[in-house]
Amino acid sequence: MSQSVVKTVVFPVAGRGTRFLPVTKASPKEMLPIVDKPLIQYAVDEALSAGAENLVFITGSSKRAIEDHFDSNPELEAVLQAQGKQDLLDALRSILPSWASCVYIRQPAPLGLGHAVLCARPVVGNAPFMVHLADDLIDAQVPCLKQMVEVHSRYGGSVLGVQNVPRQDTDKYGIVTLESTVAPRVGKMSHIVEKPKPDKAASTLAVVGRYLLSASLFEDLAKIGKGAGGEIQLTDGIARLMQREPVYAFEFEGKRYDCGSKLGYLQATVEFGLKHPSLGKEFASYLKTLG
Repeated sequence: MSQSVVKTVVFPVAGRGTRFLPVTKASPKEMLPIVDKPLIQYAVDEALSAGAENLVFITGSSKRAIEDHFDSNPELEAVLQAQGKQDLLDALRSILPSWASCVYIRQPAPLGLGHAVLCARPVVGNAPFMVHLADDLIDAQVPCLKQMVEVHSRYGGSVLGVQNVPRQDTDKYGIVTLESTVAPRVGKMSHIVEKPKPDKAASTLAVVGRYLLSASLFEDLAKIGKGAGGEIQLTDGIARLMQREPVYAFEFEGKRYDCGSKLGYLQATVEFGLKHPSLGKEFASYLKTLG
């Protein structure tokens, strides 16, 4: 894979969000707010900072709110303009820059993350692309995907964002094994296994929702068939890809919040609230009253 600029990012957002029912019955989990922005907005902001221009959303039923969020709303803008609320108007217009484009593709059936990524093939074409799972919110001085693009520009290949997790949690993640270390925080991968039991896991390096991938992966995803859980697993496709091309594991710098869990979501809400430029101090004072 050439070390070209990566312009396309895929957001698999077709999941049902069952862990957050009933709030996700009619509203996408990706629209859950962290203070004053939905999770999907944080995801898009990270992708744009990494150089993405083409935003591909793999959607399912009850996901229309995501499309509406990134669409213009002339009526609301006119109301804010008439009321002199320029700060809110500016915030609304900055949700998506004019040079970025959105494509929405419906995943016809819940066949797994690998299948969701495969649905993006007609749009992605033959260029390298990124995949961002909005459930994994990463707070970093340099956005995680931007860090990964820098690794790709130096070493080529595909790059997966990883972090060490407690051994008892390996059955929640794709777990990677390194063949060699090529730089601090960067290792060439030899194996990747989807959700191994703790006593079977070869390491505790887990993939956490950030991928920069070769387009040749689509060939593998189209061939592998169903894997763990009866789904087409992205992990299985990557395992085949690394037989032909280098795949690197990158331990990103930053703090990850698992917003696919209620506890992780609450932790992110509190910590982002404390750092909010206009609410942080008042919120911190309130928390102190709780003892």
